[in-house]
Amino acid sequence: MNTTVRNYFDAFNTGDLSAMLACLSDDVRHHVNEGNVRQGKDLFRSFCEHMSRCYREELTDMVIFDAEDGCRAAAEYVVNGTYLETDAGLPEANGQTYRLPAGSFFSLENGKITRVVTYYNLADWVRQVS
Repeated sequence: MNTTVRNYFDAFNTGDLSAMLACLSDDVRHHVNEGNVRQGKDLFRSFCEHMSRCYREELTDMVIFDAEDGCRAAAEYVVNGTYLETDAGLPEANGQTYRLPAGSFFSLENGKITRVVTYYNLADWVRQVS
């Protein structure tokens, strides 16, 4: 199993943004579900800080897949969350909970994540919190 990706998800689940950032290359490309590509740790940090204000999430049922050469990895998991603060363009938040299957894809170089792509069904999330 890819230890960098495992460390990334462990840091996510403990809310340790510094440890998440330590797993990333300085020029990481972050492909957000239904959003724009962000490049660099500063934009990744800003995204995570925003998400922490609006959502409290824990990832469970994690399965991590590795490519043989160690340059790619993928993960499938369930997002267990609480919607804390209304996010722009989305339904109003009032502490709704949700459970959502999701997945991420990674590119890695020299033990650092250079690309993160995350997918989930936004329509399913909206249905759960509406």
